[in-house]
Amino acid sequence: MKIGMNHGAGGEVMENLIKDTILGNVTKKAVNDGIGLDSLDDGATIPIGNQQIVITTDGHTVNPLFFPGGDIGRIAAAGTINDVSMMGAKPLAITNSMIIQEGFPEESLDTIMKSMDACCQEVDVAIVAGDTKVMESDKLDGIVISTTGLGIVDTDKVIRDSTLEIGDKIIITGTVGDHGLSLMSLREGINFESTLQSDVAPMWGIVEKATAAGEIHAMKDPTRGGFANAINEMADKSGVGVLLQDDSIPIRDEVRGVSDMLGIDPYEVANEGKVVMGVKASDAEDILKAIKKDKYGKNAAIIGEVTDDNHVLVETPVGGVRIMETPIADPVPRVC
Repeated sequence: MKIGMNHGAGGEVMENLIKDTILGNVTKKAVNDGIGLDSLDDGATIPIGNQQIVITTDGHTVNPLFFPGGDIGRIAAAGTINDVSMMGAKPLAITNSMIIQEGFPEESLDTIMKSMDACCQEVDVAIVAGDTKVMESDKLDGIVISTTGLGIVDTDKVIRDSTLEIGDKIIITGTVGDHGLSLMSLREGINFESTLQSDVAPMWGIVEKATAAGEIHAMKDPTRGGFANAINEMADKSGVGVLLQDDSIPIRDEVRGVSDMLGIDPYEVANEGKVVMGVKASDAEDILKAIKKDKYGKNAAIIGEVTDDNHVLVETPVGGVRIMETPIADPVPRVC
């Protein structure tokens, strides 16, 4: 088998590659009984006393490098900060490794670094280390960035993506499909009177407000493979089902327009500034109110609940029910 674009696009194809080829060749996958590689969560943990260091790492190959709402610098910072945040940890620092194409404009690199720094400043995260390499112009497409994130959380406050409980309410912190469809509309030259922009943003502020307002049982950011992949992964790992209300899931009109035009399911494309949460039912309204106070959470909504079924189901406005399948891969490649 040869590696294809779908192997890096989230969904079943990438999951199979990770499980069959990558995990099988790693011997030690966790430290001191912390959460390790086998969990395939948003990060790993290293227990130290009554606290856990949370660590995560990301590679970024987004195309184009600059897009409405952000660029590769902002997405590199936000994506790593968000993975740390999904474990309930306060993000403290990131490292930044860049491989740059020979001939890449220095002014573009300057813009990328300023964008990365501005994103980190939003949530008081430091850029503490890095590495810079240059490759021949015909061997690389612009720039590739790898970032590693570090955070800290009390052991009893670690949040997993695999611990949904029957009866939990499902919250999404904003409109779905913005990032993937904004990139695709840019690539296809589709224009709207109201410009569609990526949602790329650091989510620690939302997570901090939500955890202070109530009990969060499970959490994940719906990046590659989109909301559909995230909610299916959470349900499958937790051994539960989910019933969603289709008309409760917030989607921008521009996203619907692009997705209809291109035949792409907006639930299957990446988001870079959203969180999917399973929360204690009695706390759901308080958590929702807290999220809506954050500038990135104004469109948050309660969209369903956890059931004892084995599937993720979507109830349509006319009363029908369909299965929301795990996508084979994100239909928009190189989104992050």
